[in-house]
Amino acid sequence: MKRLLSNSVILIMILLSCYSCKNNTTEPQVIQLEGLTLNHNEKWIANEETHIGMKRIDSILKNHTSTSGKILGDVLSKQTSYIIKSCDMEGEAHDQLHVVLVPILEEITDIKDLENASDIDKKVTTLKRLTATYFQYFKI
Repeated sequence: MKRLLSNSVILIMILLSCYSCKNNTTEPQVIQLEGLTLNHNEKWIANEETHIGMKRIDSILKNHTSTSGKILGDVLSKQTSYIIKSCDMEGEAHDQLHVVLVPILEEITDIKDLENASDIDKKVTTLKRLTATYFQYFKI
C-alpha cells in the first residue's frame, strides 16, 4: 500500500511538471522592424507560394533537431529560394515583404557558419520571431 501511494505521488508530480511546462510555452514575440507597417490596419496579402514557404520555414524551426548550422541553414535556404523564385507580388505588399524577408535571409546566412548548439539556438529563436513577424503582417 505504501509503495502504491509513493508511486502515485511520483506520477502526479511528473504529470504536474509536464502540464506546467506545456502551459509556460508562448508564441514567439514579433520583432519590430523599421519600415514595416500594416495595410491600413489590415495584413498585407501575400501570394500563396510565399505563404507556403513561410509556413515550411516555421515548421522547420519548430521541429529542428540538427546540431549543424550548415545543415539547418541549407534546409531553410531551400525554402527561401522557393519563396524568391515563386514570388509574383508587386507594389507596396512586395516592398513590405522585403522588410521581413531580408533579415530572415541574413539570419539564415549567419546560421550556416555556426556549430555551437547554443549559438544555433539563439539564431533559431531570432528566426522564429522574424517568422512570427511575417505572420503578424501577412496573410493569403
